Amino acid sequence: MTTRRNFIKKTATGSVALSFSGLILPSMANANILGANDHINCAIIGVRSRAKAHVMAIHEQKNAKIIYSCDVDDTILEEHNLWCQENIGYIPKNEKDFRKVLEDKDVDAVFIATPEHWHAPMAIMALQAGKHVYVEKPCSHNPYENDLLVAAHKKYGKKVQMGNQQRSAKTSIMGVQDIRDGVIGEVYKGEAYYSNNRGSIGKGNEIAVPDTLDWDMWQGPAPRENYRDNIHPYNWHWFKTWGTGEVHNNGTHEIDLCRWALGVDLPESVTSFGGKYTFDDDWQFVDNQQVTYKYQDDKFITWTGHSRGKIIPNQPGRGATIYGSKGIIQLDRNFYKLYDLDGNLLKEEKEGAESATTNTMGQGQLDVNHVGNFFEAIRTDKSLHSDIQDASISTMLCHLGNMAQDAGETIKIDQTTGKILNNEKAMANWKREYAQGWEPKL
Repeated sequence: MTTRRNFIKKTATGSVALSFSGLILPSMANANILGANDHINCAIIGVRSRAKAHVMAIHEQKNAKIIYSCDVDDTILEEHNLWCQENIGYIPKNEKDFRKVLEDKDVDAVFIATPEHWHAPMAIMALQAGKHVYVEKPCSHNPYENDLLVAAHKKYGKKVQMGNQQRSAKTSIMGVQDIRDGVIGEVYKGEAYYSNNRGSIGKGNEIAVPDTLDWDMWQGPAPRENYRDNIHPYNWHWFKTWGTGEVHNNGTHEIDLCRWALGVDLPESVTSFGGKYTFDDDWQFVDNQQVTYKYQDDKFITWTGHSRGKIIPNQPGRGATIYGSKGIIQLDRNFYKLYDLDGNLLKEEKEGAESATTNTMGQGQLDVNHVGNFFEAIRTDKSLHSDIQDASISTMLCHLGNMAQDAGETIKIDQTTGKILNNEKAMANWKREYAQGWEPKL
């Protein structure tokens, strides 16, 4: 099997020509901008759940088609083929090895909906192969990858959009514009929350790898572990080797909204409280967590995550509330509400069509909007709603939340680099160990 290193040698001749001394030449980087009617061929990598929202969003666009479905599990591919035939009327070509997809020059854009340990390495390899990239959140498994993906975006000159689709919600765009216009005065606090009631994942037993699954490719850049019966296809989220916990899995969305609304980037300090309070199982992250991000001018963001144990009394399953000196704005995937300081509703706007909020697919109109923005940027060089250079900052906030939790104390942040000051214990989580031959590099 070809390693990552050999793959890059094969694809380098096409992608390195775009750079000179590590810098993109603007005229060359934009030379392949498509016309408004030009066709975009897409490949979706990782097709079990979230990918179906990608399929439907692509299917809604003009002059775009999915030419590959790629997954390491034959059972998932077969199920997806039936679903595609029923929902979009055709079955894309199937492939288990994503590197073969990247070698196909007919592929213009790659959609990555794999487990999180694959997001940045695969996105970087796609950029090196000359593809535009739509990568699900979080865009990285650790801060090292976060920085590397941003550098790859700059070097290879392709479009990279992260899948925090609420950035393309017309009501959220309206709400943030109202904040910029001073409708609620001076904003000072963003309150993000997520509530679910996940069950136990049990204690896994080592079993034989299913014949349908390429376990080695599934692990990819991660250190090798024996297969267990409570990892694939979903519970990898709660293992540190492959996942990043709920603050990334769902908190990325609302933390990003708060950062966008407050107009801030990296914080001065981060504090996290929480623990694993429910089941005696293999879950390796906290299942209830409170993170506070402190900024200059006394601005701050909080994230409250209830993975297992819903917020009571009843609140929507997720959302963001922005506090200002003259009022409050609530942002949801499906609406925007403006309140005065007495709690009176002054304005309410709804999305034209609803999007799911707490299921694993998360399908809805926001995906259509976000993918449409991605394609428009490819065709006309329009600005992305969630360009990776900005989206990576929100991803970094989530990394810092986990790092503060693991450190057990408030961490101070270098606001230029995101690195943690004077805390070796926290910085030990900056980078992970990689399987031989799979460490991502430019």
